[in-house]
Amino acid sequence: MSQPKVAPVMSKGPMRLFTRLNVFVYRLSGGRLMNSMYGTPICLVTMTGAKTGKTRTIPLMYNPIGQDVVLVASLGGAPQNPLWYYNLVAHPDVEIQVGQVKRRMHCRQASTDEKEALWPAIVANFSSYGAYQRRTDRDIPVMICSSV
Repeated sequence: MSQPKVAPVMSKGPMRLFTRLNVFVYRLSGGRLMNSMYGTPICLVTMTGAKTGKTRTIPLMYNPIGQDVVLVASLGGAPQNPLWYYNLVAHPDVEIQVGQVKRRMHCRQASTDEKEALWPAIVANFSSYGAYQRRTDRDIPVMICSSV
């Protein structure tokens, strides 16, 4: 029985360049281009840095759940959380752009019960999340972003 394919994880340098390019093209095209990765939709999340206080915009795969935007802090199953997770914990008020629509949102970490309920839909949207969770000892955080 073969193992499911897991999306590769890029090193920091190429990832930063790709992130900047993705944000530029997404904004320029109103979300018509560079709006998905591995078949999963991408949104732009503009947040405040936890340590620097600077505004950052990054593309993230997301799960639309009703009116909420659900983000998964997987970092490819690495042993640590992605830096953006700490930004959202420190400064939970963000702007999320899906296509041409920008919304002010407030993010919070899903409770254990909420994550358990959301996880099947999250994995159905991007199957590698299941492999990422099995790859790490940490409980991958799920962030729920709701309109303010």
